[in-house]
Amino acid sequence: MTVIFNDPASFVDDQLEGFAELYADRLRMVPGGVVGHREGPPRVAVVIGGGSGHYPAFAGLVGPGFAAGAVVGNVFTSPSAAQVYSVAKASDQGRGVILSFGNYAGDLMNFGIAADRLRSEGVDTRIVTVTDDIASSPTVAGRRGIAGDFTVFKVMGAAAEKGSSLDDVERLGRLANDRTRSFGVAFTGCTLPGAAAPLFVVPDGEMSIGLGIHGEPGVSDTPRLTSRELAAVLVDGVLSERPSAASARVAVIVNGLGSTKHEELFILWRDVAELLRRHDLAPVGAEVGELVTSLDMGGCSLTVMWLDDELEAAWQADAYTPAYRKVGAATARLRPADLGAVADELGRVPESTAAARALVPAFRSAAGLVSRVLHDNEAELGRIDAVAGDGDHGRGMVKGADAAAAALSAADGGGVAWNLRRAGREWAAQAGGTSGVLWGAGIEAAAAVIGDDRETYDATIAPAAVDAFLAAVIELGGAQPNDKTMVDALTPFAATLRER
Repeated sequence: MTVIFNDPASFVDDQLEGFAELYADRLRMVPGGVVGHREGPPRVAVVIGGGSGHYPAFAGLVGPGFAAGAVVGNVFTSPSAAQVYSVAKASDQGRGVILSFGNYAGDLMNFGIAADRLRSEGVDTRIVTVTDDIASSPTVAGRRGIAGDFTVFKVMGAAAEKGSSLDDVERLGRLANDRTRSFGVAFTGCTLPGAAAPLFVVPDGEMSIGLGIHGEPGVSDTPRLTSRELAAVLVDGVLSERPSAASARVAVIVNGLGSTKHEELFILWRDVAELLRRHDLAPVGAEVGELVTSLDMGGCSLTVMWLDDELEAAWQADAYTPAYRKVGAATARLRPADLGAVADELGRVPESTAAARALVPAFRSAAGLVSRVLHDNEAELGRIDAVAGDGDHGRGMVKGADAAAAALSAADGGGVAWNLRRAGREWAAQAGGTSGVLWGAGIEAAAAVIGDDRETYDATIAPAAVDAFLAAVIELGGAQPNDKTMVDALTPFAATLRER
């Protein structure tokens, strides 16, 4: 929900003033939007724009290697022809202007009127409309522009920065649009400043496939999917519209729509990249993050632009704007880190007795039981932890137990103590946090007491192992009984086990 504002009616002007003041070193406000500061010889002016609510589009993309200016309309509303004219006029450097925007009726009319006025004054003005959203129409001419705006703007901005002619910048923009396809989904609606309810509602537990960035209707609502399943829907959708004569090298954007977190997008990117490679496509310079948003909408989209040599050079070219920076020189000389040989002290299986080896299946079974119990109680452990902590204890315990169980299941030789040490280290590595360290240390301490050199294991071994576990936890964590920690459960358990 959009909650920070003064007067909803002045939301756009207020945010633009704050933005322009923050980045006054590289751009300035003009009526209707912002224009970038200049250096070097005159260039073709790429002027982009549309309604507010989509940051970084559009004002955040003004700068070297990208747009010369951005027109900013009201939230989800086309800027007026006067605003477009004002920004374009201020951006013009004498080599012509290209106006570029998504394919929406209001934008077509207002940018078109402004273009006519500019031409009447002798400014050579071209229009490149973005039509990347495959869900919005079966015909290209009827498709709206969504995150594909970014690829088209980026290509034209790079060409202009290079000093290309107006004809070449326009040609590359149209080629980029012809080669770009996008497909998106929404999980939640977005709320306009001052509104009491979302602009639209996605049913609980569902997702809207093909939804537009202003909340335009999608293709269908369906139950939410896992990341792998969602990646398959997005990839299959985009590839079903693969352009003719397409190459195997593609620019890819996994775009968040406003409230979908970067960590979620990273998971989706991993799954998307795997599917693209299965289709023999090679991602080039992939971008994952918020590039064309919709206020606080929950959702994401996939954009693919099929590259040729010209498009790839423009896509990979340097750019520096408030919201986007690509500097090839910063990584050009980097090489993979030389990690050297990482010693694995548990890699060699040590000697063990037959009795020690015979205990491994029992511990394997026990580890599986622990894992199942923790899975059943993950939510409750998280709820309890959230009372005084951050609510992640259930997830951490499940990850630790699963890792330990997997280590024991993979055991191929060795005695119980050696395999238990491996399980303890996997628990600590995967669970993380305080509990992960404590459980890992406790399991390793128990393993040291059990040992792999006994000919028989009697009833004294288990209590001794638990005592060692408890001692390790107290030594490492510093807690004592009645401190309200796991020690309060371990201490009576260890005592009862010894007695019985």
